[in-house]
Amino acid sequence: MCGIAGVVSADERLVEPAVRSMMRAMVHRGPDDEGYEEFPVAAGLHAAGPTTGTVGFGFRRLAILDLSPTGHQPMIHRETGDCLVFNGEIYNFRWLRAKLEGLGFAVHSSGDTEVLLHALVAWGEKALDELDGMFAFAFYHAKSRRVLLARDPFGIKPLYVARAQRAFVFASEVRAVLASGLVPDDLDPAGIASFLAYGAPQDPLTVHRAIQSFPAGSCEWIGSDAAAHAPRSRRFWSFPAEGADADEKKAVRTVQMQLNAAVRDQCISDVPLGVFLSGGIDSAALAALARNHKSPVNTFSVGYESAGGQDELADAAATARGLGTVHQQTILDDAWIMLQWQEWLRAADRPSIDGLNTYVVSGVVKDAGATVALSGLGADELFGGYPSFARAAKAERLLRPLGFVPASLRRAAAKIAFAPLPAGKRAKAIDLVSGGTTALELASQFRRLTSDSDLRSLGFAPRSLGLTSEFLPPAAFAPFNDAGRDPFRAMSQAECSLYMGNTLLRDSDTNSMAHSLEIRVPFLGRWFADGVASLPSRVKQPPGAPPKHLLRKATGSVLPYDIFTRPKRGFSLPIGEWMFGPLRDQCTAAIATLADCPIFGSASVTRLWDRYAAQRHAMHWSRPLSLVVLGSYLQQSRRHVGQASACLP
Repeated sequence: MCGIAGVVSADERLVEPAVRSMMRAMVHRGPDDEGYEEFPVAAGLHAAGPTTGTVGFGFRRLAILDLSPTGHQPMIHRETGDCLVFNGEIYNFRWLRAKLEGLGFAVHSSGDTEVLLHALVAWGEKALDELDGMFAFAFYHAKSRRVLLARDPFGIKPLYVARAQRAFVFASEVRAVLASGLVPDDLDPAGIASFLAYGAPQDPLTVHRAIQSFPAGSCEWIGSDAAAHAPRSRRFWSFPAEGADADEKKAVRTVQMQLNAAVRDQCISDVPLGVFLSGGIDSAALAALARNHKSPVNTFSVGYESAGGQDELADAAATARGLGTVHQQTILDDAWIMLQWQEWLRAADRPSIDGLNTYVVSGVVKDAGATVALSGLGADELFGGYPSFARAAKAERLLRPLGFVPASLRRAAAKIAFAPLPAGKRAKAIDLVSGGTTALELASQFRRLTSDSDLRSLGFAPRSLGLTSEFLPPAAFAPFNDAGRDPFRAMSQAECSLYMGNTLLRDSDTNSMAHSLEIRVPFLGRWFADGVASLPSRVKQPPGAPPKHLLRKATGSVLPYDIFTRPKRGFSLPIGEWMFGPLRDQCTAAIATLADCPIFGSASVTRLWDRYAAQRHAMHWSRPLSLVVLGSYLQQSRRHVGQASACLP
């Protein structure tokens, strides 16, 4: 887990100062080491042409595997002169190492970076089909003088790119791209609208017009002309097609075997490793399987002692006793968490309503001495753990016959039918009935945060912004495969790509790396996730079965029985009470900053905030929080890149 940065430009004088500035902006991602290298680049996509520019690679290292200097990056191949900067982990690197050594490659490091470098030298972009891991990397191919960018299938590791007037810029964080000084910080109305609609910017958008998130599961060759042309990325991964094998017993055995292998590979670490432990099945399964590969297994839980919140401390402690792990729990209070509020907002690399919990827990685990933590993220998305899976199936059955009715008529009827509901629920129900009726369209609607009417009140119209009617970029459904009318499959793919990819994974990365902690997600190991995603929905969730049926079956032999009968509680904080109570002044200041931004209509932000405040007991706190975090982000932008350009429309 590290931070990478790079600049490609025809003006070599720009390159090194810009890259070194980007590296300084990411010290928290890699406090252990840094490196810089630069090389000549050619224009064009295929054959090497004349040298027309320079690429600089920058790196900040958080040492996880091979703590010696042989793990230093940028890493240059001794024979070819090729070079790699790489953020992430390749979990099957030992298998790849043996394969490469069989081909005659001499691997000197004990870590995964040199293995990835040799694989790219040997197979080029075809090496991507061999990788099980989380990664974002830039590979310089010396013979063609081009750069290959790539990102893992689910987008676990971030990568942002900008095609500016004088350069092509890439980095692990938005703030690093801006720190280059080569990229304008103008705001993007489409990115902001997608953020307000879902609580996080929807890939490939960010809230900055010039910066995009590099698409997950994709790669692209970059030459010196990259700043002048549109993206030419190629998908090397999409959700696998559904298989025909519906044998549940076989599926259970396969999940057991592949999940154990994923945990085994992701327990490899040369620094202390722990497991986030809640009271649920997902994290408990990881802790149970980790016992096969590490001793002792250290587990961590965080609880909340004041009224208004909710935690799983008692359940987590019971699970830890049953599994025999070395367990540490930390109890937090209002005063301490509210101090963390400002630190969380300052750590934000982009606006998001999620991640305060992750920020707090990551700090606790890092302070306890761990540098790596396993998380159960991904299980709910693959196995159907959210209530929205059942709701989407029901909605699809009810709304399918209405698909031929014009949306305007459905909206008018819904306004009358749902008039008695509270304001927040009424707006969501109207949008659901008047929106798209396919399984994929319904799946995205279940994650909507701000209603169509509220977005219109702020001056946003999806079509004029180049967005779909669901306020999504057209590329949002690119990785989907064969979802059709299968609500479970559609919901799983939507949750993985939209909510997990754009919110959970991004916030896990940002908030853990703020503490120089690496989070690993075994449920998203490539071979495991591909295997689960290809299983028929009726195997994963038979009619009438409880949520995550298949995962329950597969983990029943390694988990205490009572874990399957506990009510799901989760870890929640009374954020709504804080925003309109002890944190009101800070929130009001953020709203004032947002209201001053000319991207919004006159007084529209203030009117919406006042309405949210008046209706706060009838709606979820995430809606007003979206305005607060966006305003706070703009405050940070002004502080770091100057007030004059922070709110350009």
